[in-house]
Amino acid sequence: MAPGLHPELMERLQQLASGPRRLLGLVGAPGSGKSTLAGLMAQSLGERAQAVPMDGYHLAQAELERLGRAGRKGAPDTFDAAGYAALLRRLRTQAADEVVYAPDFRREMEEPVAGALAVFAQTPLVITEGNYLLLEDRAWAPVAGLLDEVWYLHVDPAWRQEQLARRHQQFGRSREQALAWMASTDEPNARRIEASRSRAHRQVGWNETARQYAFLPA
Repeated sequence: MAPGLHPELMERLQQLASGPRRLLGLVGAPGSGKSTLAGLMAQSLGERAQAVPMDGYHLAQAELERLGRAGRKGAPDTFDAAGYAALLRRLRTQAADEVVYAPDFRREMEEPVAGALAVFAQTPLVITEGNYLLLEDRAWAPVAGLLDEVWYLHVDPAWRQEQLARRHQQFGRSREQALAWMASTDEPNARRIEASRSRAHRQVGWNETARQYAFLPA
């Protein structure tokens, strides 16, 4: 068992990573720790898993400014949702001799970087994490159907908001700017994400006593 993962959760990961290619989605509100959990799950499986974030499909800052959307970066229409769905289709049908290159998002630059992640055909499980995997509107609608399972990461809202504020401050915003951005952008997005929670196959939470991520009761 990997540190930080409940045995039941680890058992399901092992099952998903056995056999043919499967795609596991991890969804949650901004600041919930999706990338941390996805990385921990991928690390626990070694060469049998690869983490690929949805955030690689952020539109570039220059394009957001051209579209007039830079002031709400992170909203559903500030991503290339159709491009992300196309990547998932490629990953589902990846040929044995093919390497699929996926983009990553670099927070130190606040920009996506094309071709940053190599996904090899022999990797049985791809873990993809992001905010909008369960949205049913517009270009996001096909995404859930391209995933074998989707797990929703639920954490204490106050803890999540504090983590998010610290992240904004880490990357250059003042405390006041961070809280203002959260109120205008992150929290409206969080409400949309939470409204899709019932569509997830499993709910995951953090057990502080056991210091583990674990499945929540249905």
